[in-house]
Amino acid sequence: MTSSLNHEILEHVTHLNALARFLARDRTLADDLVQETLLRALHYSEQFERGTNLRAWLTTILRNSYFNEKRSDARRRRLMQQGFPIHADALVASGNQESHLELREFERVFVHLSPVQRQAITLVGAKGYSYEEAAEIAGCAVGTMKSRVSRARIALQEMLSEGEPLGEMRMLAAN
Repeated sequence: MTSSLNHEILEHVTHLNALARFLARDRTLADDLVQETLLRALHYSEQFERGTNLRAWLTTILRNSYFNEKRSDARRRRLMQQGFPIHADALVASGNQESHLELREFERVFVHLSPVQRQAITLVGAKGYSYEEAAEIAGCAVGTMKSRVSRARIALQEMLSEGEPLGEMRMLAAN
């Protein structure tokens, strides 16, 4: 990327700040949106076609970042309403390998759920379907879906809190 494009992008920061504050109605979120927009613009600068409207391109990046943030926020709220504990600490990347290890640990224990429990927790917990929608997809009653999700959550919590080695979990699953 040429330094002239860098300077042209920086000329639009005032516009981006104003738009982000208008959309977000929160100064901190607006600042994050502008920062994300600038990072993406610099990273994907080779995709910008010279001679086209740079301001429109940057505005589109900012708007898409805003919508992505809103969708992510809605998913967090849905998870909290469905009983998944979401803490502020869980929403911030720590910068180390702990979150990756926790995900791997979750994946290890997840496979030990029964197939119907895996399906239930995936539909309701991960994909965000309502119990009614998930029950229709699984071909079961709504109460059955609620029971499957509840049992899956309890099983996951127990397996994760026990911290059993993978071999012991396989023996338990076989019994």
